[in-house]
Amino acid sequence: MPFTRRTLQSAAALALLGSFAAMPAFAQEKPKVALVMKSLANEFFRTMEDGAKAHQKANAAQYTLVTNGIKDETDTAAQIKMVEQMVAQKINALVIAPADSKALVPVIKAAIDKGILVVNIDNRLDGAALQEKNIVVPFVGPDNRAGAKLVGDFLAKGLKSGDKVGIIEGVSTTFNAQQRTLGYQDAMKAAGVTVVGVQSGQWEIDKGNTVAAGMLREHPDLKALLAGNDSMALGAVAAVKASGKTGKVQVVGYDNINAVKPMLKDGRLLATADQFAAKQAVFGIETALKAIAEKKPQSAMPAEVKTDVVLVTGDAK
Repeated sequence: MPFTRRTLQSAAALALLGSFAAMPAFAQEKPKVALVMKSLANEFFRTMEDGAKAHQKANAAQYTLVTNGIKDETDTAAQIKMVEQMVAQKINALVIAPADSKALVPVIKAAIDKGILVVNIDNRLDGAALQEKNIVVPFVGPDNRAGAKLVGDFLAKGLKSGDKVGIIEGVSTTFNAQQRTLGYQDAMKAAGVTVVGVQSGQWEIDKGNTVAAGMLREHPDLKALLAGNDSMALGAVAAVKASGKTGKVQVVGYDNINAVKPMLKDGRLLATADQFAAKQAVFGIETALKAIAEKKPQSAMPAEVKTDVVLVTGDAK
Protein backbone atom coordinates (compact mmCIF):
# COMPACT_ATOMS: atom_id res chain seq x y z
CA MET A 1 0.00 0.00 0.00
CA PRO A 2 1.67 3.28 -1.18
CA PHE A 3 0.04 5.37 1.54
CA THR A 4 1.53 3.23 4.28
CA ARG A 5 4.98 3.32 2.64
CA ARG A 6 4.93 7.13 2.38
CA THR A 7 3.72 7.41 5.97
CA LEU A 8 6.57 5.20 7.14
CA GLN A 9 9.10 7.25 5.12
CA SER A 10 7.79 10.49 6.63
CA ALA A 11 7.91 9.03 10.10
CA ALA A 12 11.50 7.86 9.52
CA ALA A 13 12.51 11.33 8.29
CA LEU A 14 10.95 13.01 11.31
CA ALA A 15 12.67 10.54 13.62
CA LEU A 16 16.03 11.31 11.97
CA LEU A 17 15.50 15.06 12.33
CA GLY A 18 14.56 14.49 15.96
CA SER A 19 17.74 12.54 16.58
CA PHE A 20 19.86 15.45 15.20
CA ALA A 21 17.98 17.91 17.39
CA ALA A 22 18.73 15.74 20.41
CA MET A 23 22.49 15.89 19.74
CA PRO A 24 23.51 19.56 20.08
CA ALA A 25 26.87 18.60 21.61
CA PHE A 26 28.08 17.14 18.34
CA ALA A 27 25.86 19.03 15.93
CA GLN A 28 27.18 22.45 16.95
CA GLU A 29 30.81 23.41 16.43
CA LYS A 30 32.76 23.87 19.67
CA PRO A 31 34.08 27.37 20.48
CA LYS A 32 37.72 27.90 19.51
CA VAL A 33 39.77 29.75 22.12
CA ALA A 34 43.23 31.21 21.46
CA LEU A 35 45.73 31.78 24.29
CA VAL A 36 48.47 34.25 23.40
CA MET A 37 51.23 34.69 25.96
CA LYS A 38 54.45 36.58 26.47
CA SER A 39 57.82 34.80 26.29
CA LEU A 40 57.68 31.02 26.47
CA ALA A 41 61.36 31.18 27.47
CA ASN A 42 59.96 32.28 30.85
CA GLU A 43 58.95 29.29 32.97
CA PHE A 44 55.93 31.22 34.25
CA PHE A 45 54.31 31.23 30.79
CA ARG A 46 55.22 27.62 30.05
CA THR A 47 53.41 26.71 33.29
CA MET A 48 50.48 28.86 32.18
CA GLU A 49 50.33 27.07 28.83
CA ASP A 50 50.51 23.64 30.51
CA GLY A 51 47.62 24.59 32.82
CA ALA A 52 45.51 25.75 29.88
CA LYS A 53 46.20 22.57 27.88
CA ALA A 54 45.33 20.38 30.87
CA HIS A 55 42.04 22.27 31.31
CA GLN A 56 41.15 21.87 27.64
CA LYS A 57 41.97 18.14 27.75
CA ALA A 58 39.65 17.74 30.75
CA ASN A 59 36.95 19.74 28.94
CA ALA A 60 37.56 18.58 25.37
CA ALA A 61 33.83 18.39 24.59
CA GLN A 62 33.39 22.07 25.51
CA TYR A 63 36.03 23.90 23.44
CA THR A 64 39.19 23.68 21.34
CA LEU A 65 42.38 25.55 22.22
CA VAL A 66 45.26 27.04 20.26
CA THR A 67 48.24 28.49 22.11
CA ASN A 68 51.31 30.52 21.24
CA GLY A 69 53.82 32.88 22.80
CA ILE A 70 56.65 35.14 21.72
CA LYS A 71 60.35 34.30 22.13
CA ASP A 72 61.42 37.65 23.52
CA GLU A 73 59.55 39.54 26.25
CA THR A 74 59.94 42.83 24.36
CA ASP A 75 58.95 41.61 20.87
CA THR A 76 55.63 43.42 20.78
CA ALA A 77 55.50 43.38 16.96
CA ALA A 78 55.68 39.57 16.95
CA GLN A 79 52.82 39.34 19.45
CA ILE A 80 50.67 41.70 17.38
CA LYS A 81 51.28 39.50 14.33
CA MET A 82 50.42 36.43 16.42
CA VAL A 83 47.05 37.93 17.37
CA GLU A 84 46.35 38.74 13.71
CA GLN A 85 47.14 35.12 12.78
CA MET A 86 44.83 33.81 15.52
CA VAL A 87 42.02 36.08 14.28
CA ALA A 88 42.55 34.71 10.75
CA GLN A 89 42.00 31.20 12.17
CA LYS A 90 38.38 32.15 12.96
CA ILE A 91 38.68 31.94 16.73
CA ASN A 92 35.70 32.72 18.97
CA ALA A 93 37.69 34.07 21.90
CA LEU A 94 41.16 35.45 22.59
CA VAL A 95 42.81 35.22 26.02
CA ILE A 96 45.93 37.38 26.02
CA ALA A 97 48.84 38.26 28.29
CA PRO A 98 49.99 41.39 26.41
CA ALA A 99 53.69 42.15 26.05
CA ASP A 100 52.87 45.86 26.09
CA SER A 101 49.91 47.47 27.86
CA LYS A 102 49.25 50.04 25.12
CA ALA A 103 50.68 48.68 21.86
CA LEU A 104 48.37 45.64 21.77
CA VAL A 105 45.16 47.66 22.14
CA PRO A 106 44.63 48.47 18.41
CA VAL A 107 44.91 44.81 17.29
CA ILE A 108 42.62 43.78 20.15
CA LYS A 109 40.08 46.39 19.00
CA ALA A 110 40.30 44.91 15.47
CA ALA A 111 39.60 41.43 16.91
CA ILE A 112 36.59 42.68 18.89
CA ASP A 113 35.24 44.40 15.75
CA LYS A 114 35.25 40.96 14.07
CA GLY A 115 33.05 39.56 16.86
CA ILE A 116 35.83 37.88 18.86
CA LEU A 117 35.54 38.00 22.64
CA VAL A 118 38.78 39.16 24.30
CA VAL A 119 39.93 38.52 27.87
CA ASN A 120 43.08 40.10 29.34
CA ILE A 121 45.28 38.11 31.76
CA ASP A 122 48.62 38.62 33.59
CA ASN A 123 49.46 42.15 32.42
CA ARG A 124 46.60 44.66 32.46
CA LEU A 125 45.91 46.65 29.30
CA ASP A 126 46.16 50.42 29.63
CA GLY A 127 42.84 51.93 30.73
CA ALA A 128 43.23 55.17 28.76
CA ALA A 129 44.15 53.28 25.58
CA LEU A 130 41.06 51.06 25.95
CA GLN A 131 38.87 54.10 26.58
CA GLU A 132 40.26 55.82 23.50
CA LYS A 133 39.21 52.81 21.39
CA ASN A 134 35.88 52.69 23.26
CA ILE A 135 36.26 49.04 24.28
CA VAL A 136 35.94 47.10 27.54
CA VAL A 137 38.31 44.17 28.04
CA PRO A 138 37.97 42.23 31.31
CA PHE A 139 41.16 41.81 33.30
CA VAL A 140 41.40 38.43 34.97
CA GLY A 141 44.30 38.35 37.39
CA PRO A 142 45.82 39.33 40.72
CA ASP A 143 46.59 42.69 42.29
CA ASN A 144 50.27 42.93 41.38
CA ARG A 145 50.89 45.91 43.64
CA ALA A 146 49.46 44.09 46.66
CA GLY A 147 51.45 40.95 45.80
CA ALA A 148 54.73 42.86 45.55
CA LYS A 149 53.99 44.66 48.82
CA LEU A 150 53.60 41.27 50.55
CA VAL A 151 57.10 40.34 49.36
CA GLY A 152 58.53 43.78 50.21
CA ASP A 153 57.02 43.77 53.69
CA PHE A 154 58.57 40.37 54.41
CA LEU A 155 61.99 41.61 53.22
CA ALA A 156 61.64 44.80 55.31
CA LYS A 157 61.44 42.73 58.51
CA GLY A 158 65.17 42.04 58.14
CA LEU A 159 66.12 45.61 57.19
CA LYS A 160 66.43 48.77 59.23
CA SER A 161 65.56 52.38 58.51
CA GLY A 162 68.10 53.99 56.19
CA ASP A 163 69.23 50.72 54.55
CA LYS A 164 69.64 50.85 50.76
CA VAL A 165 67.95 48.57 48.22
CA GLY A 166 67.59 48.44 44.43
CA ILE A 167 64.56 47.48 42.35
CA ILE A 168 64.94 45.50 39.12
CA GLU A 169 61.81 46.27 37.13
CA GLY A 170 60.23 44.26 34.30
CA VAL A 171 59.48 45.84 30.92
CA SER A 172 58.72 49.39 32.02
CA THR A 173 55.82 49.92 29.60
CA THR A 174 53.86 47.03 31.13
CA PHE A 175 51.24 47.63 33.78
CA ASN A 176 52.25 44.67 35.94
CA ALA A 177 55.91 45.78 36.00
CA GLN A 178 54.83 49.26 37.12
CA GLN A 179 52.47 47.87 39.75
CA ARG A 180 55.08 45.52 41.22
CA THR A 181 57.57 48.37 41.45
CA LEU A 182 54.94 50.47 43.25
CA GLY A 183 54.24 47.60 45.64
CA TYR A 184 57.94 47.27 46.46
CA GLN A 185 58.21 51.04 46.92
CA ASP A 186 55.15 51.04 49.21
CA ALA A 187 56.82 48.47 51.46
CA MET A 188 60.22 50.19 51.49
CA LYS A 189 58.69 53.59 52.22
CA ALA A 190 56.71 52.15 55.14
CA ALA A 191 59.94 50.68 56.56
CA GLY A 192 62.02 53.83 56.01
CA VAL A 193 64.30 51.97 53.58
CA THR A 194 65.96 53.91 50.74
CA VAL A 195 65.42 52.79 47.14
CA VAL A 196 68.64 53.86 45.38
CA GLY A 197 67.39 53.06 41.89
CA VAL A 198 64.82 51.38 39.65
CA GLN A 199 66.17 49.84 36.44
CA SER A 200 64.57 47.53 33.89
CA GLY A 201 65.82 43.98 33.53
CA GLN A 202 63.13 43.40 30.86
CA TRP A 203 61.83 40.29 32.69
CA GLU A 204 64.91 38.29 31.60
CA ILE A 205 67.66 36.42 33.50
CA ASP A 206 70.65 37.91 31.66
CA LYS A 207 69.37 41.47 31.73
CA GLY A 208 68.40 41.11 35.39
CA ASN A 209 71.95 39.90 36.07
CA THR A 210 73.48 42.89 34.30
CA VAL A 211 71.30 45.39 36.18
CA ALA A 212 71.98 43.69 39.53
CA ALA A 213 75.74 43.63 38.93
CA GLY A 214 75.70 47.33 38.07
CA MET A 215 73.73 48.24 41.20
CA LEU A 216 76.06 46.19 43.40
CA ARG A 217 79.11 47.96 41.94
CA GLU A 218 77.55 51.40 42.25
CA HIS A 219 76.25 50.86 45.78
CA PRO A 220 78.69 48.64 47.75
CA ASP A 221 76.50 49.04 50.87
CA LEU A 222 73.34 47.72 49.14
CA LYS A 223 71.32 45.44 51.42
CA ALA A 224 68.79 43.94 49.00
CA LEU A 225 67.61 43.58 45.40
CA LEU A 226 63.87 43.41 44.68
CA ALA A 227 63.22 41.78 41.30
CA GLY A 228 59.92 42.18 39.45
CA ASN A 229 59.89 38.50 38.46
CA ASP A 230 61.77 35.33 39.33
CA SER A 231 63.69 35.22 36.04
CA MET A 232 65.36 38.53 36.91
CA ALA A 233 65.76 37.31 40.50
CA LEU A 234 67.76 34.33 39.16
CA GLY A 235 70.06 36.81 37.44
CA ALA A 236 70.32 38.89 40.61
CA VAL A 237 71.21 35.82 42.73
CA ALA A 238 74.04 35.04 40.28
CA ALA A 239 75.28 38.65 40.47
CA VAL A 240 75.25 38.58 44.26
CA LYS A 241 77.27 35.34 44.22
CA ALA A 242 79.77 36.76 41.69
CA SER A 243 80.30 39.81 43.91
CA GLY A 244 80.99 37.60 46.94
CA LYS A 245 77.97 38.94 48.81
CA THR A 246 75.82 35.82 49.21
CA GLY A 247 74.11 36.09 52.60
CA LYS A 248 74.92 39.81 52.82
CA VAL A 249 72.61 41.07 50.04
CA GLN A 250 69.08 39.65 50.07
CA VAL A 251 67.15 38.95 46.85
CA VAL A 252 63.38 38.69 46.41
CA GLY A 253 61.32 37.88 43.33
CA TYR A 254 57.80 37.35 42.05
CA ASP A 255 56.04 34.35 40.36
CA ASN A 256 57.22 31.29 42.35
CA ILE A 257 58.59 29.41 39.34
CA ASN A 258 60.11 25.96 39.97
CA ALA A 259 63.64 27.20 39.29
CA VAL A 260 63.68 29.35 42.45
CA LYS A 261 62.37 26.72 44.86
CA PRO A 262 65.83 25.35 45.81
CA MET A 263 66.99 28.96 46.33
CA LEU A 264 64.11 29.64 48.69
CA LYS A 265 65.11 26.55 50.66
CA ASP A 266 68.76 27.54 51.04
CA GLY A 267 68.17 31.27 51.46
CA ARG A 268 69.70 32.56 48.22
CA LEU A 269 66.19 33.91 47.51
CA LEU A 270 64.39 35.28 50.54
CA ALA A 271 60.82 35.37 49.19
CA THR A 272 58.62 35.46 46.11
CA ALA A 273 54.91 35.75 45.30
CA ASP A 274 52.75 33.04 43.79
CA GLN A 275 49.98 34.20 41.47
CA PHE A 276 49.19 30.69 40.27
CA ALA A 277 50.37 30.70 36.65
CA ALA A 278 48.63 27.43 35.77
CA LYS A 279 45.28 28.81 36.92
CA GLN A 280 45.53 32.30 35.40
CA ALA A 281 44.96 31.20 31.82
CA VAL A 282 42.20 28.84 32.98
CA PHE A 283 40.38 31.68 34.75
CA GLY A 284 40.62 33.71 31.54
CA ILE A 285 39.40 30.83 29.38
CA GLU A 286 36.47 30.15 31.70
CA THR A 287 35.50 33.84 31.66
CA ALA A 288 35.45 33.74 27.84
CA LEU A 289 33.50 30.45 27.67
CA LYS A 290 30.91 31.77 30.12
CA ALA A 291 30.36 34.86 27.96
CA ILE A 292 30.03 32.68 24.83
CA ALA A 293 27.51 30.39 26.55
CA GLU A 294 25.48 33.35 27.79
CA LYS A 295 25.75 35.09 24.37
CA LYS A 296 27.22 38.17 26.06
CA PRO A 297 28.80 40.82 23.84
CA GLN A 298 32.23 42.22 24.73
CA SER A 299 30.64 45.36 26.19
CA ALA A 300 28.62 43.32 28.72
CA MET A 301 31.59 41.40 30.12
CA PRO A 302 32.84 42.18 33.66
CA ALA A 303 35.60 44.79 33.94
CA GLU A 304 37.65 42.68 36.32
CA VAL A 305 37.88 39.20 37.86
CA LYS A 306 40.27 39.15 40.85
CA THR A 307 42.50 36.10 41.40
CA ASP A 308 44.75 35.23 44.35
CA VAL A 309 48.37 36.13 45.04
CA VAL A 310 50.23 34.84 48.10
CA LEU A 311 53.63 35.26 49.74
CA VAL A 312 56.03 32.31 49.41
CA THR A 313 59.14 31.96 51.63
CA GLY A 314 61.64 29.23 52.45
CA ASP A 315 59.29 28.01 55.17
CA ALA A 316 56.59 27.12 52.62
CA LYS A 317 55.82 23.40 52.34
